[in-house]
Formats: sequence, C-alpha cells, structure tokens
Amino acid sequence: MADITLTWLGHGSFRFDTADGTRVYVDPFLTHNPKCPDNEKQPERVDVIAVTHGHGDHVADLVDLQKKHGAIVVAMVEIGDWLVGKNGVDEDKVQAGNKGGTTEAAGVRFTLVGAHHSGSLPDGSYGGEPAGIVASAGGKTIYFAGDTDVFGDMQLIARLYEPDLAVLPIGDFYTMGPRQAALALELLGVKRCLRCHYGTFPPLVGRPNELKKLASGVTIEDIEPGQSITV
Repeated sequence: MADITLTWLGHGSFRFDTADGTRVYVDPFLTHNPKCPDNEKQPERVDVIAVTHGHGDHVADLVDLQKKHGAIVVAMVEIGDWLVGKNGVDEDKVQAGNKGGTTEAAGVRFTLVGAHHSGSLPDGSYGGEPAGIVASAGGKTIYFAGDTDVFGDMQLIARLYEPDLAVLPIGDFYTMGPRQAALALELLGVKRCLRCHYGTFPPLVGRPNELKKLASGVTIEDIEPGQSITV
C-alpha cells in the first residue's frame, strides 16, 4: 500500500498528495482563512478539488483555484451546476454526482456520502444537500466528514468503505463537538482521527484535548495548520 500525505490548511481545509503525485484540495478556504499559513494561500499546483458543501468557509477559493490550475472538481450536482452555469467553469472539468455515487479523478476514487447539517452557496443559491467525502488511493482511504453532526449511518460508512482515517470537525456550535465526535469515531470504527474546524472563530469552542479524553483507543493526530501526517 502506498502512503497518502495529508496536510491540514486550517479550519476545514486540507491538501493531500498521493504516492503517484496527484495533489487534491478538499474544501479550499485559504486566502481569508485566519489559520491558513501564508505559504499555503497560493497553491503552486492543484489537480483535483473535492467539495463537501457550499458554505463560504469551504468554497471561498474554489472558483479561482479551478480556473487558475484547470483542476477537476468533485462535488454534489447542484454545486457543479453553479460552477458551470454561474461561474463559467468548463463542464468537462466538473464531476458532479450525488450521495452513494463514486467517480475517479486523476487516479483517486471519490464517493459522496451522507452528512447532517445545512447548506447553501455563497450567493445564497441552493447548493444541494451537504455530503461527506470518502477518498481512496493506493489502498488507503480517508473519510472527510465536512461539517456534519454525528449520525447513526456512520456505521454504514464504516462497513462499506473501512476508512483508515476519519477527518472530523470538533468545534461545536456550527458542527459537532468533541462529545459527538467521540461517538462518531466509535460508529466509524477507525483508530486514527484528524480533528478540524475548531478555534478559527470564537464560537468554535471544542478542543482536541476534550476529544482525546473521550475517545480512548483512538489516535487523535495532534498537528498544527501547515503540518502533515501520512496515511
């Protein structure tokens, strides 16, 4: 199995690089992200952008990055329609499906799965239902939960996709907090978690040490924005 290098870019944004050299950005909120390191705000290369939902703190740099780098975008169908119809993105650069559907882009398999929270696009238009993203490459699988609350069907994600790592929000208020995230880890059956979406803004009060106390037997990766782990 070939390792994936996963880099946290602050808040709910990530970059991962496969062993084959594909570079994927997930929920790119970079330019105005107060937690994103300055040297990460202008990517030098973007092959694929995967999007969980349309809130501004997840798609703020989506259009600019796609047009600058010609990246393929993987997202829900309504976000794809918005990109093509309102933002002039080439239709052949958008792979927009729905929950349960899988697509392959630049050698990475992406499956859209359920998520429980609200959603819209920055201009107020309908962005479809929010999703989580299961990304697989080189025999490794990462589950990006987006902004979801915990929900019982995370057991189905565990059974169907067997993720090696779960990326979960813990900030509370806009997402689940540490207590819910600990239960999510139990339902997902994973042994590694990268926590995110906390501390960026005052309402996001959940903290990693709270999750560590509640999620015994799970490695809670402790990195700062700009740092990486391998999966």
